[in-house]
Amino acid sequence: MDEKRERAEAPEGVAAPLPETVRIHRIHFMDEVRGFDIILMVFFHAFYTIGYLFDAAWGRELFRFFQPAEAFFAGVFIWICGVSCRLSHSNWRRGGLLLLVAAGISAVLWIFMLSEMIWFGILHFLAVAILLFALLRPLLDRVPPLAGLIVCGLLLLLTWWVPGYREGVFGIPGIFSFPVPQALQDYPWLYPLGLSYIPAADYFPLLPWIFCFLAGSFAGVWAKQGRFPRWMYTRRVPFFSWVGRHTLVIYVVHQPVIYGICFIVYTVCKI
Repeated sequence: MDEKRERAEAPEGVAAPLPETVRIHRIHFMDEVRGFDIILMVFFHAFYTIGYLFDAAWGRELFRFFQPAEAFFAGVFIWICGVSCRLSHSNWRRGGLLLLVAAGISAVLWIFMLSEMIWFGILHFLAVAILLFALLRPLLDRVPPLAGLIVCGLLLLLTWWVPGYREGVFGIPGIFSFPVPQALQDYPWLYPLGLSYIPAADYFPLLPWIFCFLAGSFAGVWAKQGRFPRWMYTRRVPFFSWVGRHTLVIYVVHQPVIYGICFIVYTVCKI
């Protein structure tokens, strides 16, 4: 009877909770998608390094070919991170650690490779987003997940063109929009929000990406309750699953490794 009642109360399109006796807390499908995502990112950054840092035309061509898909796969990664916040035991610790790593990467680039400086890249964004979630969780817990998803989707759409590297407008170009005031764009300290623009090798401002992250956090309510489809709890591709559980380490080491290999191939061996 209780299980039937839980199914009846489940939001439309969302699976009812798994019974406590069979509930599995690890959502292996998310690990696998995250692992696949980080592998694509490694190749994407490799093409950039080969094409723009070592001046190989084929690297530039491949980078430009795959560049349109970057936002989609980054969005998937950010969304999954939002889901994971509902499953984490300590978002303060996760966010703080990630912020230290992001700051460390920026410091290294500032010293050794200023031309490829990252002021507010995806790690900086995720760190701030996780800490904001931890701070605002008492308020976010009061929002029904379905309503939160709908509002976040709408705000993501309305703020997508806000960053200066796009069009610097709020709204939907061609339907209704108005420009971000120039006065706001002149303040560098608003750079993390997306209201000011400084050229950088990686840039993920809070607007619009925070709404993708929060959408994941609202879906994470159902994940914590075991309401995701049951097939997501089964491991199917162990390699991707393993990679997905070690994304931070891979992110930190992949670029130095890529650069080192390219240096040997193109500078030392002069291939």
